[in-house]
Amino acid sequence: MDTSVGDIRQIIFDTLRSSLHKLVELSDQTNIVNDLGLDSVAVMDFVMEIEDRLDISVPLDKIAEIETLGDLVFAVRGLKANA
Repeated sequence: MDTSVGDIRQIIFDTLRSSLHKLVELSDQTNIVNDLGLDSVAVMDFVMEIEDRLDISVPLDKIAEIETLGDLVFAVRGLKANA
């Protein structure tokens, strides 16, 4: 199944909104740690949920490179394209 960047962005944003306990405006520039206040455990839980929803596996070294939601969107898109 071909998933567009817009579809991936929507899935990531919806997943994040459902797990956040505060209202935050999300964009590609949103920093996952600084702007959302997620600790390493919360980041891993969030990434695991994205992996489940999109049927992918994000390598740990790739997760370490991701700082913003935009980084995550394009990393996921790349993984989906190579799947």
